[in-house]
Amino acid sequence: MKAEKLLKGDGLNARVMPVPRQLSSDCGLALALPFEDVASASARLSGEGVEPEEIWKLAASGDYERVGL
Repeated sequence: MKAEKLLKGDGLNARVMPVPRQLSSDCGLALALPFEDVASASARLSGEGVEPEEIWKLAASGDYERVGL
């Protein structure tokens, strides 16, 4: 939720959501944002000491592709 607040404060369209079932059966949280904002969001969050565990991209096929960490 801290990440969502930081990114929204920077004008990025970020929202907290449950981790998609295709990625994990845990009841964790994920941060969803447009893929073109991932680099700037990662830099901003890193500067605040907030590091993502993984970065995934939702492909046109509906499958997720791991793209980071």
